[in-house]
Amino acid sequence: MHAAAVCITTLLAALPAFALQRGTLGFALGTKKPDGSCKTTSDYESDFDAIKINTGSTFVRGYAASECNCAQQILPAAKNKGFKAMLGVWPDVEESFNADKEALAIYATKYTDQVYAVTINDIKAILPKTKVGTADSWNKYADGTADAVIRGGVDLLMANAFPYWQGKDVGRGAEFTYFDDIQQALAHIQQVSGSLDKIEFWNGETGWPTDGGTNYGEATAGTNNAAKFYSQGVCSMLRWGINVFYFEAFDEPWKPASIGDNGEAKDETHWGAMKVDRSKKSNFHLQCRRWRGAEPS
Repeated sequence: MHAAAVCITTLLAALPAFALQRGTLGFALGTKKPDGSCKTTSDYESDFDAIKINTGSTFVRGYAASECNCAQQILPAAKNKGFKAMLGVWPDVEESFNADKEALAIYATKYTDQVYAVTINDIKAILPKTKVGTADSWNKYADGTADAVIRGGVDLLMANAFPYWQGKDVGRGAEFTYFDDIQQALAHIQQVSGSLDKIEFWNGETGWPTDGGTNYGEATAGTNNAAKFYSQGVCSMLRWGINVFYFEAFDEPWKPASIGDNGEAKDETHWGAMKVDRSKKSNFHLQCRRWRGAEPS
């Protein structure tokens, strides 16, 4: 066992006792085609086919129910393909918030079996039987910033954790950082709420850029590193009972270039577990192998 694996096993042993069953794997899914145009129901159906065949997952997460008519297009596809979708609402801008809320009122109410959850508590009146929650960075849960949310009666909390954006490289602290981040978030949520019995917890996002991506600090982009992080980090997290949304299902070449917090170029076009054409990436195995004890068999 490598030193990193020893650290991970130590952290996992400290996770809450509820982590007795394998976690659920889902994928973040964009609303646009490679050329930037909006996806249709048939596009989402093809996405779902690729995700299920290559990963076994039947869960996806979206970000804005109204963007590209997401709710209208994705929910019929989810019904046809046996998927569950977690739909998002952007609360920061009133216009987008109202548009997302309207989209949910029109379409999510027609496909309640396909809507697993929505990410804002204000939607409860529209979808009274659907889980509602919120997503934020792991540190917002760990440092007390999100205490009001934890106490606010949500059904579901998602903590995003990217050791890549903390400048930790695979095999050199990334895996330890990933588990430590989630452990800190969970521990504080449990402390504030008194129990995790009524709050469903997800790692709302994690991932690693593949070939074509940019480095960040000591974190090195590349498909081999992404595959290692997926196997040693994501699969381990699932094994220990934590639900995970991997960012993201497919590469998105339409995304514009941007600048990261370190002032360097920030590429978000090569974060897909699969290629833009939905095919598998070389040596990137997306089916988590069964474990015996602490290490993969």
